[in-house]
Amino acid sequence: MTHQFPDDVVDAVLRHMNSDHLDDNALIARAFWDPDTVSAVMTGFNGDGGDWDVVSPDGTVHPVRIAWPGGSITERPAVRREVVALYDDACAKLGIEPRPH
Repeated sequence: MTHQFPDDVVDAVLRHMNSDHLDDNALIARAFWDPDTVSAVMTGFNGDGGDWDVVSPDGTVHPVRIAWPGGSITERPAVRREVVALYDDACAKLGIEPRPH
């Protein structure tokens, strides 16, 4: 069964990702969904992966699920590790130099 994180954990991560890392959300969506992504916001996550609403050039919003690179997780610190891994993998896939973490 997929691990569900408590609401307060999900809310804190989403607030952080959507206020401090909007560009990273879009970068992840460009790498793993559509290279023409205009923008993306993280809408949720569980132990198996993260969810984003991704905006296409025509304005259509697509709900997108991206699995965690390291597999299923159950601990809060692993969320950061997996999001950073997605960012690093996205940079590698798109040929972008990642910033230091």
